[in-house]
Amino acid sequence: MDRQTFIWGRSGNRIRKTQRWVERVLLLGLFLAALLLFTINLESPPLLRWEKTTIDLVARGISQTSLGYWQWFDPTLKGELNLEEPPLLHWLIAFAHHLGGNRTGMTRLPGTILSALSVPLLYGIAREIFPARQTAIFASLIYLTLFPVIYYGRLAISDGMGLCFFLLTMWCLLRSRRDLRYALGAGIGLGLICLSKGVLLGLFLLAIVIAFLAWDTPRLLTSGYWWLGWFLGIVPGLAWYCIPLLEGQTSIATNIINHSLKPLWFAVDGYGGHPWYYLIELLKFSSPWLLFWPCGLWLAWQNRNWGWAKLVLVWTFVVLGAISLMVTKLPWNALPIYPALALAGGAQLADIWNWPSSKSYPRIWTISLSLMAVGAISGTIFFIWQTANYFFPAVSTSLALTMGISAILLARRNLQFIFVLCWGMYISLILLMASSYWEPLGLPI
Repeated sequence: MDRQTFIWGRSGNRIRKTQRWVERVLLLGLFLAALLLFTINLESPPLLRWEKTTIDLVARGISQTSLGYWQWFDPTLKGELNLEEPPLLHWLIAFAHHLGGNRTGMTRLPGTILSALSVPLLYGIAREIFPARQTAIFASLIYLTLFPVIYYGRLAISDGMGLCFFLLTMWCLLRSRRDLRYALGAGIGLGLICLSKGVLLGLFLLAIVIAFLAWDTPRLLTSGYWWLGWFLGIVPGLAWYCIPLLEGQTSIATNIINHSLKPLWFAVDGYGGHPWYYLIELLKFSSPWLLFWPCGLWLAWQNRNWGWAKLVLVWTFVVLGAISLMVTKLPWNALPIYPALALAGGAQLADIWNWPSSKSYPRIWTISLSLMAVGAISGTIFFIWQTANYFFPAVSTSLALTMGISAILLARRNLQFIFVLCWGMYISLILLMASSYWEPLGLPI
């Protein structure tokens, strides 16, 4: 080896170490930012109806028993076996109660921590499919500032943790394209989904996996080692479903499966709706990022020969089509679609960042942000006039400044509007979650 090769080799090692250090700092920063947003002021408001009815009661029942008692595997509610929810969240809440007491904050804490972990996991997924770190950062910041992800991730319901395991499975799947050992992690993630959200979300995930791999990496579908990894990973997660069969309680096993799949053909608790129900949910609660998603999906379609575009398209339309066809319509069922839309939005923002200076921005973006700013200003005036509480005016003022400044920057073709939107949305959400009024009106909770 000559001296020049040696110098370049040492330089390459330093670059790789620097890159790894940057990745770790970004992951830690995203997790800490998410942890603050998800865990601030968990004690308020009090437990909502969907938190009280089963999860908290079952978990408290478990926490009052010995850690080795069989009830940990067969949770009961008022002396009867509870089949409404898989037990993983019950176990985690019961363990939190053992550590910190039966408080509202401890009931919500396990789900919020796992929901916060979903933010760095999305960054990891984006790093697997996008060549540039910039795109992964934009996608993660969009995901971090999506109100539905934050709101439902803070509640003591299994949807936030199910979304975390969903992203864990997708990250391991993408890694398994280069290293088959990650198929084991994908199987473990799928097993955890079945223990937290039931087999229905697991079926959605399998549909996405098979459709994506059939389009992008079909060789994995014929790999015995890959399927073996999935099988070994999912076995522990399926053990809970098999326990009644091992005990000879076939009817209980059937009931567990039926409860998991019932939303497909029956409106649970009367919560039905039209097929376009979830499109309306996206329109209501996804601002301002909804402005960039149609362009992001169109960009994915134009680049559909690339792996990232295939994943975004399959993920978006498989989930949206599946939940739209379900008879039960609940707003948190749309959570699995938000990571895909964040990836699409991140790709669009990265594309905007690299646009030539001569290319103009769509005027609808500036107009929409201006209208949002006007609406937020109107909200500030209304809240000051109608209420004595200053949290709502502070939140609406923060939103007005964010949207207004972003609209001005857009009109001036200043790319800093991206960072203003991300930072302003984050601060606005912090202010909202720090108040005692972060429960939105009109949601079935």
